[in-house]
Amino acid sequence: MAEQLRLMAVHAHPDDESSKGAATMARYVAEGVDVLVVSCTGGERGDILNPRYEHDPGAHRDMAELRRREMAAAAEVLGVRHQWLGFVDSGLPQGDPLPPLPDGCFALQPLEIAAHPLVRLVRRFRPHVMTTYDENGGYPHPDHIMCHRISVEAFEAAADPDRYPGAGEPWQPLKLYYDRAFTRARIEVFHAAMIEAGLESPFAEWLARWNEEEGPGEREITTRVVCDEWFETRDRALRSHATQVDPEGVFFLIPRELQRQIWPTEDFELARSLVESPLPEDDLFAGVRERVEV
Repeated sequence: MAEQLRLMAVHAHPDDESSKGAATMARYVAEGVDVLVVSCTGGERGDILNPRYEHDPGAHRDMAELRRREMAAAAEVLGVRHQWLGFVDSGLPQGDPLPPLPDGCFALQPLEIAAHPLVRLVRRFRPHVMTTYDENGGYPHPDHIMCHRISVEAFEAAADPDRYPGAGEPWQPLKLYYDRAFTRARIEVFHAAMIEAGLESPFAEWLARWNEEEGPGEREITTRVVCDEWFETRDRALRSHATQVDPEGVFFLIPRELQRQIWPTEDFELARSLVESPLPEDDLFAGVRERVEV
Protein backbone atom coordinates (compact mmCIF):
# COMPACT_ATOMS: atom_id res chain seq x y z
CA MET A 1 0.00 0.00 0.00
CA ALA A 2 1.36 3.46 -0.93
CA GLU A 3 2.55 5.68 1.92
CA GLN A 4 1.62 9.34 2.04
CA LEU A 5 4.49 11.81 2.24
CA ARG A 6 4.41 13.90 5.43
CA LEU A 7 5.80 17.37 6.14
CA MET A 8 5.99 19.05 9.57
CA ALA A 9 6.60 22.82 9.76
CA VAL A 10 7.55 23.98 13.27
CA HIS A 11 6.92 27.66 14.03
CA ALA A 12 7.18 29.88 17.09
CA HIS A 13 3.87 31.78 16.86
CA PRO A 14 0.63 31.76 14.90
CA ASP A 15 1.19 33.84 11.71
CA ASP A 16 4.82 32.66 11.30
CA GLU A 17 3.58 29.75 9.19
CA SER A 18 1.87 32.14 6.76
CA SER A 19 4.88 34.41 6.23
CA LYS A 20 7.48 31.62 5.97
CA GLY A 21 6.96 28.75 3.57
CA ALA A 22 3.19 29.02 3.23
CA ALA A 23 3.07 28.74 -0.56
CA THR A 24 5.37 25.71 -0.39
CA MET A 25 3.02 24.03 2.06
CA ALA A 26 -0.01 24.85 -0.08
CA ARG A 27 1.74 23.37 -3.12
CA TYR A 28 2.51 20.13 -1.29
CA VAL A 29 -1.04 19.90 0.05
CA ALA A 30 -2.28 20.21 -3.54
CA GLU A 31 0.07 17.35 -4.48
CA GLY A 32 -1.35 15.09 -1.76
CA VAL A 33 1.29 15.57 0.95
CA ASP A 34 0.04 15.47 4.55
CA VAL A 35 1.23 18.76 6.10
CA LEU A 36 1.18 19.55 9.81
CA VAL A 37 1.94 23.03 11.15
CA VAL A 38 3.12 23.17 14.76
CA SER A 39 2.80 26.42 16.74
CA CYS A 40 5.03 26.37 19.82
CA THR A 41 3.22 29.25 21.55
CA GLY A 42 -0.16 30.92 21.39
CA GLY A 43 1.22 34.34 20.48
CA GLU A 44 -0.40 35.80 23.59
CA ARG A 45 2.16 38.59 23.92
CA GLY A 46 2.08 39.65 20.30
CA ASP A 47 1.56 43.30 19.47
CA ILE A 48 -1.39 44.44 17.40
CA LEU A 49 0.16 45.32 14.05
CA ASN A 50 -3.01 46.05 12.06
CA PRO A 51 -4.04 49.71 12.53
CA ARG A 52 -7.70 48.70 12.29
CA TYR A 53 -7.40 46.94 15.64
CA GLU A 54 -5.20 49.43 17.50
CA HIS A 55 -8.07 51.02 19.41
CA ASP A 56 -10.20 47.90 19.78
CA PRO A 57 -10.27 47.07 23.52
CA GLY A 58 -11.59 43.59 22.75
CA ALA A 59 -8.55 42.79 20.62
CA HIS A 60 -6.20 43.68 23.47
CA ARG A 61 -8.32 41.88 26.05
CA ASP A 62 -8.89 38.69 24.05
CA MET A 63 -5.58 38.40 22.19
CA ALA A 64 -5.06 34.72 22.98
CA GLU A 65 -8.50 33.69 21.74
CA LEU A 66 -8.29 35.93 18.68
CA ARG A 67 -5.00 34.37 17.67
CA ARG A 68 -6.42 30.87 18.05
CA ARG A 69 -9.26 31.77 15.70
CA GLU A 70 -6.88 33.44 13.25
CA MET A 71 -4.66 30.37 13.21
CA ALA A 72 -7.62 28.10 12.53
CA ALA A 73 -8.65 30.30 9.61
CA ALA A 74 -5.12 30.30 8.15
CA ALA A 75 -4.83 26.51 8.48
CA GLU A 76 -8.10 26.12 6.60
CA VAL A 77 -6.87 28.39 3.80
CA LEU A 78 -3.61 26.45 3.47
CA GLY A 79 -5.28 23.05 3.78
CA VAL A 80 -2.92 21.95 6.54
CA ARG A 81 -3.40 20.25 9.85
CA HIS A 82 -2.42 22.23 12.93
CA GLN A 83 -1.21 21.48 16.45
CA TRP A 84 -0.43 23.75 19.41
CA LEU A 85 2.48 22.77 21.67
CA GLY A 86 0.91 24.82 24.45
CA PHE A 87 3.77 27.07 25.59
CA VAL A 88 3.34 30.74 26.50
CA ASP A 89 4.69 33.46 24.21
CA SER A 90 7.86 35.07 25.60
CA GLY A 91 7.27 38.45 23.97
CA LEU A 92 10.01 40.44 22.23
CA PRO A 93 12.02 42.32 24.87
CA GLN A 94 12.77 45.94 24.09
CA GLY A 95 15.23 48.38 25.64
CA ASP A 96 18.86 48.72 26.59
CA PRO A 97 19.56 46.78 28.67
CA LEU A 98 16.91 44.26 27.68
CA PRO A 99 14.41 43.44 30.43
CA PRO A 100 14.20 39.87 31.71
CA LEU A 101 11.82 37.48 30.00
CA PRO A 102 8.55 36.69 31.80
CA ASP A 103 8.57 33.76 34.21
CA GLY A 104 7.29 30.54 32.71
CA CYS A 105 7.54 31.63 29.09
CA PHE A 106 8.60 29.34 26.26
CA ALA A 107 12.12 30.70 25.85
CA LEU A 108 12.96 30.03 29.52
CA GLN A 109 11.92 26.38 29.51
CA PRO A 110 14.64 23.76 29.96
CA LEU A 111 15.35 22.19 26.57
CA GLU A 112 14.06 18.73 27.45
CA ILE A 113 10.82 20.16 28.86
CA ALA A 114 10.26 22.31 25.78
CA ALA A 115 11.20 19.56 23.32
CA HIS A 116 9.20 16.75 24.94
CA PRO A 117 5.80 17.56 23.37
CA LEU A 118 7.44 18.05 19.97
CA VAL A 119 9.24 14.70 20.21
CA ARG A 120 5.90 13.12 21.07
CA LEU A 121 4.29 14.82 18.07
CA VAL A 122 7.09 13.77 15.70
CA ARG A 123 6.68 10.16 16.83
CA ARG A 124 2.92 10.35 16.35
CA PHE A 125 2.80 12.22 13.02
CA ARG A 126 5.97 10.54 11.63
CA PRO A 127 7.12 13.30 9.25
CA HIS A 128 9.58 12.51 6.50
CA VAL A 129 10.66 16.17 6.35
CA MET A 130 10.71 18.96 8.95
CA THR A 131 11.16 22.71 8.50
CA THR A 132 12.00 25.34 11.11
CA TYR A 133 14.38 28.31 11.67
CA ASP A 134 18.17 28.52 11.90
CA GLU A 135 20.10 28.92 15.16
CA ASN A 136 19.48 32.70 15.07
CA GLY A 137 15.75 32.12 14.81
CA GLY A 138 15.63 33.76 11.38
CA TYR A 139 15.74 36.91 13.51
CA PRO A 140 16.70 36.92 17.19
CA HIS A 141 13.30 36.62 18.82
CA PRO A 142 13.75 34.38 21.89
CA ASP A 143 10.83 32.16 20.87
CA HIS A 144 12.25 31.68 17.37
CA ILE A 145 15.60 30.65 18.82
CA MET A 146 13.94 28.17 21.19
CA CYS A 147 11.83 26.90 18.28
CA HIS A 148 15.07 26.12 16.44
CA ARG A 149 16.53 24.37 19.47
CA ILE A 150 13.59 22.06 20.09
CA SER A 151 13.20 21.28 16.38
CA VAL A 152 16.82 20.12 16.13
CA GLU A 153 16.45 18.23 19.40
CA ALA A 154 13.32 16.46 18.15
CA PHE A 155 14.88 15.63 14.78
CA GLU A 156 17.89 14.07 16.49
CA ALA A 157 16.16 12.43 19.46
CA ALA A 158 12.85 11.11 18.18
CA ALA A 159 14.41 7.93 16.73
CA ASP A 160 16.30 7.04 19.92
CA PRO A 161 14.22 4.75 22.18
CA ASP A 162 16.41 5.68 25.16
CA ARG A 163 15.56 9.36 24.88
CA TYR A 164 12.18 10.75 25.90
CA PRO A 165 10.82 7.39 27.10
CA GLY A 166 7.05 7.26 27.17
CA ALA A 167 6.72 9.76 24.32
CA GLY A 168 5.69 7.18 21.70
CA GLU A 169 7.30 4.77 19.29
CA PRO A 170 10.60 6.03 17.83
CA TRP A 171 10.58 7.70 14.43
CA GLN A 172 13.39 9.22 12.37
CA PRO A 173 12.60 12.14 10.04
CA LEU A 174 14.84 12.08 6.98
CA LYS A 175 15.48 15.77 6.32
CA LEU A 176 15.47 19.04 8.29
CA TYR A 177 15.38 22.45 6.60
CA TYR A 178 15.76 26.04 7.77
CA ASP A 179 13.46 28.60 6.20
CA ARG A 180 15.25 31.29 4.18
CA ALA A 181 12.34 33.67 3.50
CA PHE A 182 13.97 37.02 4.23
CA THR A 183 17.39 36.98 2.61
CA ARG A 184 19.25 40.12 1.63
CA ALA A 185 19.49 38.90 -1.98
CA ARG A 186 15.72 38.47 -2.24
CA ILE A 187 14.97 41.86 -0.72
CA GLU A 188 17.51 43.54 -3.02
CA VAL A 189 15.91 41.93 -6.09
CA PHE A 190 12.42 43.01 -4.99
CA HIS A 191 13.64 46.54 -4.28
CA ALA A 192 15.30 46.89 -7.69
CA ALA A 193 12.27 45.44 -9.50
CA MET A 194 9.88 47.84 -7.75
CA ILE A 195 12.04 50.84 -8.68
CA GLU A 196 12.38 49.65 -12.28
CA ALA A 197 8.60 49.25 -12.52
CA GLY A 198 8.12 52.85 -11.35
CA LEU A 199 6.72 51.76 -7.98
CA GLU A 200 7.70 52.97 -4.54
CA SER A 201 9.75 50.27 -2.84
CA PRO A 202 8.94 49.50 0.80
CA PHE A 203 12.42 48.02 1.24
CA ALA A 204 14.64 51.12 1.02
CA GLU A 205 14.61 51.56 4.81
CA TRP A 206 15.29 47.84 5.37
CA LEU A 207 18.33 47.90 3.11
CA ALA A 208 19.64 51.15 4.61
CA ARG A 209 19.29 49.73 8.12
CA TRP A 210 20.94 46.46 7.12
CA ASN A 211 23.82 48.34 5.51
CA GLU A 212 24.22 50.46 8.62
CA GLU A 213 24.07 47.46 10.96
CA GLU A 214 25.70 45.02 8.52
CA GLY A 215 22.32 43.27 8.31
CA PRO A 216 21.71 39.52 8.16
CA GLY A 217 24.57 37.42 6.86
CA GLU A 218 23.93 35.46 3.70
CA ARG A 219 23.66 31.71 4.10
CA GLU A 220 23.56 28.99 1.51
CA ILE A 221 20.22 28.38 -0.16
CA THR A 222 20.23 24.72 -1.05
CA THR A 223 16.61 24.29 -2.09
CA ARG A 224 14.30 26.50 -4.13
CA VAL A 225 10.71 25.29 -4.36
CA VAL A 226 8.71 26.75 -7.25
CA CYS A 227 5.36 27.67 -5.73
CA ASP A 228 4.21 30.90 -7.41
CA GLU A 229 0.83 29.36 -8.26
CA TRP A 230 0.12 29.40 -4.53
CA PHE A 231 1.20 32.96 -3.72
CA GLU A 232 -2.45 34.02 -3.66
CA THR A 233 -3.18 31.24 -1.14
CA ARG A 234 -0.22 32.39 0.95
CA ASP A 235 -1.56 35.95 0.99
CA ARG A 236 -5.05 34.82 2.03
CA ALA A 237 -3.54 32.80 4.85
CA LEU A 238 -1.47 35.77 5.97
CA ARG A 239 -4.51 38.06 5.95
CA SER A 240 -6.29 35.53 8.19
CA HIS A 241 -4.02 36.76 10.99
CA ALA A 242 -5.95 40.01 11.06
CA THR A 243 -4.54 41.45 14.29
CA GLN A 244 -0.96 40.80 13.16
CA VAL A 245 -0.98 41.81 9.51
CA ASP A 246 -1.79 45.17 7.97
CA PRO A 247 -3.62 44.40 4.70
CA GLU A 248 -2.03 47.54 3.26
CA GLY A 249 1.39 46.68 4.66
CA VAL A 250 4.72 45.68 3.20
CA PHE A 251 3.81 42.05 2.53
CA PHE A 252 1.20 43.10 -0.01
CA LEU A 253 2.83 46.05 -1.76
CA ILE A 254 4.70 44.01 -4.37
CA PRO A 255 2.33 43.13 -7.23
CA ARG A 256 1.84 39.38 -7.20
CA GLU A 257 2.54 39.05 -10.92
CA LEU A 258 5.84 40.85 -10.43
CA GLN A 259 6.73 38.45 -7.63
CA ARG A 260 5.98 35.51 -9.89
CA GLN A 261 8.25 36.90 -12.58
CA ILE A 262 11.27 37.76 -10.46
CA TRP A 263 11.21 35.25 -7.59
CA PRO A 264 8.76 32.35 -8.09
CA THR A 265 10.27 30.21 -5.34
CA GLU A 266 10.37 29.86 -1.58
CA ASP A 267 13.83 29.05 -0.38
CA PHE A 268 15.34 26.75 2.23
CA GLU A 269 18.66 25.64 3.66
CA LEU A 270 19.15 21.89 4.10
CA ALA A 271 20.43 21.47 7.67
CA ARG A 272 20.26 17.70 8.23
CA SER A 273 19.74 14.86 5.76
CA LEU A 274 19.82 11.07 5.98
CA VAL A 275 19.21 10.59 2.25
CA GLU A 276 21.24 11.17 -0.88
CA SER A 277 20.13 14.26 -2.78
CA PRO A 278 22.42 16.32 -5.05
CA LEU A 279 22.42 20.06 -4.36
CA PRO A 280 20.90 22.40 -5.32
CA GLU A 281 17.40 20.93 -4.99
CA ASP A 282 13.94 22.01 -6.13
CA ASP A 283 11.97 19.70 -3.83
CA LEU A 284 11.97 19.27 -0.04
CA PHE A 285 11.33 15.58 -0.67
CA ALA A 286 14.28 15.11 -3.02
CA GLY A 287 15.90 11.82 -2.06
CA VAL A 288 12.93 10.97 0.17
CA ARG A 289 10.54 9.97 -2.59
CA GLU A 290 12.91 7.16 -3.56
CA ARG A 291 12.84 5.86 0.02
CA VAL A 292 9.08 6.02 0.50
CA GLU A 293 6.60 4.02 -1.55
CA VAL A 294 4.18 6.69 -2.76
